[in-house]
Amino acid sequence: MKSLLRWIGVAALAGVLSVGAAEAVGVGKSFKGPLGLQLYSLRADFTKNPELGMDETKQFGFQDVELAGTYNMAPEKFRAELEKRGLRAVSGHFAYADYKKDPESIAKQAKALGLKYAGCAWADHKDRNKYTMEEAQDAVQVFNHAGEVLKKEGIQFFYHCHGFEFAPTGNGDERFMDVIMKNTDKKNVAFEMDVFWVAHPGQDPVKWLEKYSGRWQLMHVKDMRKGTETGLYTGGTDVKNDVAIGTGTLDWPAILKAAKKEGVKYYFIEDESPTVKEQIPVSLKYLSEVKF
Repeated sequence: MKSLLRWIGVAALAGVLSVGAAEAVGVGKSFKGPLGLQLYSLRADFTKNPELGMDETKQFGFQDVELAGTYNMAPEKFRAELEKRGLRAVSGHFAYADYKKDPESIAKQAKALGLKYAGCAWADHKDRNKYTMEEAQDAVQVFNHAGEVLKKEGIQFFYHCHGFEFAPTGNGDERFMDVIMKNTDKKNVAFEMDVFWVAHPGQDPVKWLEKYSGRWQLMHVKDMRKGTETGLYTGGTDVKNDVAIGTGTLDWPAILKAAKKEGVKYYFIEDESPTVKEQIPVSLKYLSEVKF
């Protein structure tokens, strides 16, 4: 009974946030968005029933979404089901191996889904605890080629940082992320800043936004539990370290102010925690009230 009442409260708050303002969900006087949801946040439900996941996304008040697969549904069918609910797929993640082997196939899928952006959330490497210059250079080559292929279809390629790329190269203050960003074509390769995965290796999201102004076109808005160990280059942590926006350690007024100034175009909540359905309404409320 207690958990039922809690869910009713969450649904009610989501409904209040979405009434008459689907496009403005989670935004306010300072933060203007546009704000969407990375559907991986609701992966447990999407895996069982994609239509249920879409219904829940709509109930939270979102209109823009970012995809992490189509859960065994044909791209055209997945897009149709989204549109039936007033949901719009802005971007999507696809596997690094597929970009390396057949970027044309990804371009075809992305076009069928109606995406503006198609990206990669993880550059393959052999040792999760160690990233090498050879692997970074391979990523540069893969991303530049993928960017060219997708650009021909009017789709922008992007790379989503995941923490391990911020390890030092051994050349002064240079990080592997610097190598990737400096050696990819500005016209064809954009970036998605997952704020959590910048902070986890001990980096400052604001400084990286400023350092590569205009390159970060997308952002994952994700907060970090107080006490979470940082300064690591593993690209992994306990999913319970994902907490509702505004309740963790990150300086959101400074980050969102810099993001707006430096050219971020779309924002997505990605909440990987087991309490995601309780946390999303809290995050939306915070973002609608934050001041900067």
